[in-house]
Amino acid sequence: MSGIIEELLQSVGKESLLTAEEAANRPASLWLSNDHLRCKALLRPANTQEVSKALKICNEYGQTVIPHGGLTGVARGEKTGPEDIAISLERMNTIEEINLQNKTVTVQAGVILQDLQNAVADKGLLFPLDLGSKGSCMIGGNISTNAGGLQALRYGVTRQLVLGLEVVLADGTIISSMNKMLKNNAGYDLKQFFIGSEGTLGIITRAVLKLEDAPKSRNTAMVALKSFNHAVDFLNRSKRDLNSTLTTYEIFWNDYYRLMTTPPSEYKPPLAQDYPFYVLMETLGQDEKSDEERFHQHLESCLTEGVIEDASPATSHQEFANLWGIREKVELIFQIHQPVFLFDVSLPISEMENYISSIEKQYRSEWDEVHFYAYGHMGDGNLHMYVCCGEDDYKTRHRVEEIAFEPLKAIGGSVTAEHGLGLEKKPWVHYCRTPEELALMRTLKNALDPKGILNRGKVI
Repeated sequence: MSGIIEELLQSVGKESLLTAEEAANRPASLWLSNDHLRCKALLRPANTQEVSKALKICNEYGQTVIPHGGLTGVARGEKTGPEDIAISLERMNTIEEINLQNKTVTVQAGVILQDLQNAVADKGLLFPLDLGSKGSCMIGGNISTNAGGLQALRYGVTRQLVLGLEVVLADGTIISSMNKMLKNNAGYDLKQFFIGSEGTLGIITRAVLKLEDAPKSRNTAMVALKSFNHAVDFLNRSKRDLNSTLTTYEIFWNDYYRLMTTPPSEYKPPLAQDYPFYVLMETLGQDEKSDEERFHQHLESCLTEGVIEDASPATSHQEFANLWGIREKVELIFQIHQPVFLFDVSLPISEMENYISSIEKQYRSEWDEVHFYAYGHMGDGNLHMYVCCGEDDYKTRHRVEEIAFEPLKAIGGSVTAEHGLGLEKKPWVHYCRTPEELALMRTLKNALDPKGILNRGKVI
């Protein structure tokens, strides 16, 4: 057993460390269930002090440390090698306080998102971050990747939901900035350094998060539209007419909707499959009767005026589940097609239609058979694309990524909206960050982690 492993065992105890052989029984990623974890050891600290002790030792040895959350990421930010030590905060999963007066919750970083949602719902409150992976992802990972999700249109991304953080730096220093106030203008807002940094600047151990009142009404519908311009018009009218209750506005191109509503998919088409665009919209409110009336009146007026072509509101739990299944069960794409390249881009709404049209045309001009699916969080400028062209070698991957990313330079887009850079998107970051921005990011990394032990090789 190596010296560093022995020292870590003495410092944090056997329960807080799995050897390489023990860790090899665990998956490396939820997306790669057949790929077992390869690492020198897996740290499983029970508290912030153990995280601090472990990082201090690793820093002294110059030992690389790779943070692991729920392993739901798709940018390979959690990738480890046999010489890396992985660290998971899965044992730090306590919800410490739900403050009803302040509408805040204090949590350890290993809390599962869905567990947090359920706990605050029991108190009549809502934590509005909502992701397809909520049953597995951890709050620390959500914060470190600045997760977006399905309700960002109304509540913002994770960054807008964090009031305070506790973070352990690479040398073991504990930075406790567990602010519970909405306003604190006393110097630098240090938590912002770590939100979205993907574990490259420090290990998030605890957080104070904002809560909202739990909704008393929920209205959901699938809507068909004859053009992208009509989808934009409908979005703007919905924002204006629904009294700020509009929470979700997801757009689907026809190929995606058709795939997700045709066998072997288990979901039935709520609307005919021949419209060019579909929108899944949802409102959350505080007045069940008036919110429902307003929602249906809005759909009826837009239908009468030709803004939308058809609408299918959910009137039962089964219909609700069917509508959301069409949006969320994206693993069907991987069951039908292999290999698949996944993209998560951000761009102005005004550029979306031309962007999707141009890159799909380029893919079809370079490969004989291409399967291309597009959908996303239109309301906050975030699109997801899935591309299958039958090949998966390095040259093909590079070209597929180049086609997706190169047009973003000219329109002020980003190669990642919510999944993060990890290893997958790092080679393309120069398309959406200036040389000066990248230099400042490196300066920050060097200042907080001069030995480069935290998630080495990721992001920057």
